[in-house]
Amino acid sequence: MDVDPPLYKAYKTLFDKTINELAPLNGNTPAVVDECELPLIDLSRLSLGEAEREDCKSQIARASQEWGFFQVVNHGISRELSEKMRSEQENVFKQPFEKKSQEDKYMKFSAGSYRWGTPTATCLRQLSWSEAFHIPLNNISGSDNGLMDNLSSTVEQFATTVSDLALKLAEILAEKLGHFPTFFHENCLPSTCYLRMNRYPVCPVPSEVFGLMPHTDSDFLTILLQYNVGGLQLVKDGKWIAVKPNPDALIVNIGDLFQAWSNDVYKSVEHRVVTNAEVERFSTAYFLCPSYDTVIDSGCEPSVYRKFSFRNYRRQVQEDVTKLGFKVGLPRFIV
Repeated sequence: MDVDPPLYKAYKTLFDKTINELAPLNGNTPAVVDECELPLIDLSRLSLGEAEREDCKSQIARASQEWGFFQVVNHGISRELSEKMRSEQENVFKQPFEKKSQEDKYMKFSAGSYRWGTPTATCLRQLSWSEAFHIPLNNISGSDNGLMDNLSSTVEQFATTVSDLALKLAEILAEKLGHFPTFFHENCLPSTCYLRMNRYPVCPVPSEVFGLMPHTDSDFLTILLQYNVGGLQLVKDGKWIAVKPNPDALIVNIGDLFQAWSNDVYKSVEHRVVTNAEVERFSTAYFLCPSYDTVIDSGCEPSVYRKFSFRNYRRQVQEDVTKLGFKVGLPRFIV
């Protein structure tokens, strides 16, 4: 039953609990509905006339308010680059677990990059059946970055393009709020942003465990490259919606920091990844994060949230996950 990484072996005590102790994955959560197409935005319109450009910006803001998720095409990542990213990523994850778990020695990643499962899980609902490499952007840029040669240039090309895209989208959303767009260039730097390469192995018990448990993202924006295998689901109007894969599009979602910074105008929406009993799934996510000292303040009166630094937010999330087994997030900071 086990896979690489040894998820079943490591969390065997959770699987051995009696069936009465196991809360079904859908438990008290919204029921899943059919696959749905996210709002699709053509970014090439930003290069057209003023009317087209402004309408495109309005679409981005509207999707961020109504969905918290949208997808973009003509985003600068070619199909060739995305396929190469998938291939190189797959090669990395197919390395033996012993090598992946000593990533600084064998894989030439920085120590602590490789993560799998959920160390704090106390029940199956809190376990993520997945593995990932977290790569800070400042470990990617430059020739002496330590990454394996075949992966390095691909990741650097992808990261550079998607980082520029994230800043562009963040500036548009700030502009629509009447905020200063330069905030993101000043506070979201290569040393604070990162990529996460994800693999969701085939799972023999997909009805009992998530690929990634329900959560919101603790950043400003997340940009996701997924391939032909679905699994991403999000909450819309009180229901779980399965996102239909679009190989030509990147998925963008609002994070907690943007929801607070916008005073609840833009929505950080709960989402999850379900497991698959037949095929594995790969994805790559980019996270637009500020420095730990950055203060999140909507500048609005009345403000929904009190001012907080990103450091304080991360610390509170980590404390809650350790004590409760799940993230509480923004409700901790409501005025």
